[in-house]
Amino acid sequence: MAWLERDDGIEIHWSDLGEGPLVVLAPYANFHPSVYDPITAELAGDHRIVRYDDRGTGESSRTGPFDMDTGAGDMAAVIEASGSSAVIVGLGDAVHRAVRVCSEQPDLVEAMVIPGGMPAGRDRLEGSEAMAASDTVVNAFLSMCETDYRGALRSLVTAGNPQMSEDEIRERVRLQAEYLPQETAVERLRAWVEDDALQPARACGDRLWLLCTENAGGGWFPAGREAMKLSRELFPDAHVEEIDDGLISRPDLTATVVRRVTAPLRAATA
Repeated sequence: MAWLERDDGIEIHWSDLGEGPLVVLAPYANFHPSVYDPITAELAGDHRIVRYDDRGTGESSRTGPFDMDTGAGDMAAVIEASGSSAVIVGLGDAVHRAVRVCSEQPDLVEAMVIPGGMPAGRDRLEGSEAMAASDTVVNAFLSMCETDYRGALRSLVTAGNPQMSEDEIRERVRLQAEYLPQETAVERLRAWVEDDALQPARACGDRLWLLCTENAGGGWFPAGREAMKLSRELFPDAHVEEIDDGLISRPDLTATVVRRVTAPLRAATA
C-alpha cells in the first residue's frame, strides 16, 4: 500500500498486486471497491492490478474538490506513480475521468475497457430507455441521496444485484456508506450528471472498448442492443462488443477482453 500526495495536499491511497501489464481498476461513485474483488482475482495471476481510493473516499483524504478534471488528474497521477502505461477498467462516472486521461495524456493509457456506463453526456441518451436519460429519475435520485442516503444506496445495490440476499444488501449498504460519505457522494454524482465526455471519448479512438450486456447497472445505462447501437453511433472508432453478463456477475468475461487487449504486452514481456 502507498499514499500519493497531490499538489493541493490531498493524499491518495493506492495499492498494487501481481506482475505483468498494468491494469488500473478505476473507482466509481456509489459502489464499494469490493465489487472489484472478483476481477482482481481473475487478472492478478498475469497482470499487475492497481486500485485506489478517490479523494473523499476510503483511506484517501476526505476533502474535495470532486469535479471531473480534478478526478482525472488524480487518476493520471496514480498511473504515473505506478510506473507504466495502463489498461483502465471502469464503470459509471469513472469512465468520464478515464477518457480525459486517455485524450489528454495518451502515453499513460494503453486502452480502456468499459463494462458499464457510456462516456457521453446524458443529453446524448435522449430517447433511450435507460434511467440515466430521465431528468425526473436522476433528480429524484439526487434528492434521495441528500435526504435518505442509505435508502438511495439500497435502491442502487438492489437494482444492480438481484442475486443478493437481504443480509448481503444490508451489509453492502453499510460498507458503502462508511467508504463514501454522503456529501462526497452527492457532489460526485452532480459532477457526473452535469458532464459531457463525448469529445474526449471520441479522441480515444480504438483504445476504447465498450462492453454491452442486457442488464447494465440495473437499468441506469443503455443495455443490450440499444447500448450497442448507441455506442457505434457515438464512438465509430471504438471496439463495441456484446457479452453475456456484467463485470460483477461474470468477471471472467471482462477479464477475457482485458487479456485480448494486453496480449501484445504480455507477449513482448515473455
